[in-house]
Amino acid sequence: MVRQLTGSIFSGMDDDAVFRALADASRRLLLDRLHRKNGQTLGELCQGLDMTRQAVAKHLAVLEEANLVSWKRQGREKLHFINPVPINEIAERWISKFERSRLNALSELKKDLEGERDVGSGEE
Repeated sequence: MVRQLTGSIFSGMDDDAVFRALADASRRLLLDRLHRKNGQTLGELCQGLDMTRQAVAKHLAVLEEANLVSWKRQGREKLHFINPVPINEIAERWISKFERSRLNALSELKKDLEGERDVGSGEE
């Protein structure tokens, strides 16, 4: 069973918590490591890092609070998994809207260059 603070990987999205979690380079590194190999234990995540086990555990707790990481017990081990849904939600909400304006600007430029738009008519 995968543990989630909100009961579902799709609910409880908090942009502020996600941005706070992603603002720290150590937490981004942990997410990168989980992306490369999902389902790691705390011990595996600590390997090769210049952080104490307690520091890694605290970073994981922040990532869990932001719903970026979930975990499940497998016997005596606690396996950690990345949840990309909050990052995708941010991309859709914050990045996509900037893409739309650039695409509209490119479309208008194309029309101007190809003479499809009548500049004298006031059409914009």
